[in-house]
Amino acid sequence: MLNLVLFGPPGAGKGTQSEKLIEKYQLVHLSTGDILRSEISNGTELGLEAKKLMDQGVLVPDEVVIGMISNKLDSNKDAGGFIFDGFPRTVTQAEALDKLLATKSSAISGMVALVVEPEELEKRLLLRGKDSGRPDDANPEIIRKRIVEYNSKTAPVANYYKEQNKLTSINGVGTIDQIFDSICSVVNTY
Repeated sequence: MLNLVLFGPPGAGKGTQSEKLIEKYQLVHLSTGDILRSEISNGTELGLEAKKLMDQGVLVPDEVVIGMISNKLDSNKDAGGFIFDGFPRTVTQAEALDKLLATKSSAISGMVALVVEPEELEKRLLLRGKDSGRPDDANPEIIRKRIVEYNSKTAPVANYYKEQNKLTSINGVGTIDQIFDSICSVVNTY
């Protein structure tokens, strides 16, 4: 089973590359952002709380995210693999994910990290904010806060997987196809 963590800061291109990887490798997409946005659009209690936090650029609590991931894994037992998009965001979540997967006789195959400079991220997110209607993508102050949050809390996750020899960094700047080809050259080694 191929279990891939696609990693990078907000605006690095994880969503775009996830779609291509899902199609090529027939993976089930587990995007915590999509799951949370679905909860928000459905007006659930979880969704309303998540929206408040996301609008402030703050991460949603681990136990909520882990529970959602477990439910998605259980509802896709026959999948050939999963792509984790936007998760894990902290070392605590990475450890919890490893434990969760172990209970299901599985493990993370590898992490591909998309590397993009902060100035490029802000530019991409502001462009996305014009079309997406997402307030967290339209405000430069919130964007910068999200990037700081990523660098302080999320970037250490890469070291967690590096210590397991499961991390490969890819340049996240270039054409979509160039970046995809770089990712596939890594994934094909798993």
